[in-house]
Amino acid sequence: QVQLEESGGGRVLSGESLRLSCATSGSILSSGGTGWSRQSPGKPREMVAAFTVSNNPIYADSVKGRFTISRDNVGNTLYLKMNSLKPEDTAIYYCYTMQGSQLHWGQGTQVTVSS
Repeated sequence: QVQLEESGGGRVLSGESLRLSCATSGSILSSGGTGWSRQSPGKPREMVAAFTVSNNPIYADSVKGRFTISRDNVGNTLYLKMNSLKPEDTAIYYCYTMQGSQLHWGQGTQVTVSS
């Protein structure tokens, strides 16, 4: 069973940075179809950053130039570096990975940005 565990969330001021981590056992995060989504209260979950099936990074327009997705060489930790954070980035951030036909989610980590 795939288990994903996010960490690194917290409360910061506008303009500050955070780095989120998503850890799992095994090298499953080296494959494409892996990324980060977020959900704010009253809003649908949205993709923030991901590696496509061809392993190219893609970003939501709202975070381009501020967020960077990466992973370790082993492929068992996924990262999201978030710079120049804004209050509208406040959300629960989830990592996910597609393994075969199954989509797996972590439990989420809260990011709160105050102005």
